[in-house]
Amino acid sequence: MAAGNPKLQLEKQSSQVEVHGVDQMTFPNEPDSRIAPLSTDDLRPEWLDILGRLPGKGLTGEGFPRNVLGVLMLNPETLGPFLDYWVTSKSKMGLTVREQELVILRMAVLYRSEYVWKHHVKVGREYGIDETELDAIRQGFYNAFTAERERAFLELTDAFVNDRSLPPELWNRTRGVLSPRDFVDLISLVSQYVLFALTNVCMQVQLEPAVADLPGIEG
Repeated sequence: MAAGNPKLQLEKQSSQVEVHGVDQMTFPNEPDSRIAPLSTDDLRPEWLDILGRLPGKGLTGEGFPRNVLGVLMLNPETLGPFLDYWVTSKSKMGLTVREQELVILRMAVLYRSEYVWKHHVKVGREYGIDETELDAIRQGFYNAFTAERERAFLELTDAFVNDRSLPPELWNRTRGVLSPRDFVDLISLVSQYVLFALTNVCMQVQLEPAVADLPGIEG
């Protein structure tokens, strides 16, 4: 059998950049959720009280993430404690809400989750994240950020996800910028959005119509 055209093979390979073992596409890329979300009309009153403590308005009203919450509701015994941990973290972490949103948006890019991205574009804008900064997060180039802390958080997020570790050079550079608590809080935040991103990507959680037309990961 004749060998294939090496040039065509190279072009094919270069057009399919892989991120975490999958072609670089955004998710959901199927027309329906793999697990039907439960109705958030059935959220328990104590869960609604917890969600009412979320900072800002981006995840309320039309931005309410009802579809992913509806999937997580399938295990009510774990949802309540997780919501309390997640929402409490928003106000008790050493990272500001803006710093958290930068990290969350980068997590959306790394996991190719349009669901996380579009919901948090809305939140990020509320906390001053502009279009230039959104493009920087999309591309993974952080010179647009003048604050050393913000650059450090974004670079560390990339390392935590891509390397599953903290390389010595990055550790030595960022520990002069961040406190020990910042590192612990960042690991907590990244871990929370591994849960959200994987739920959305693996279960093909569909975007709510109210956020579907917001700018996506591809701009």
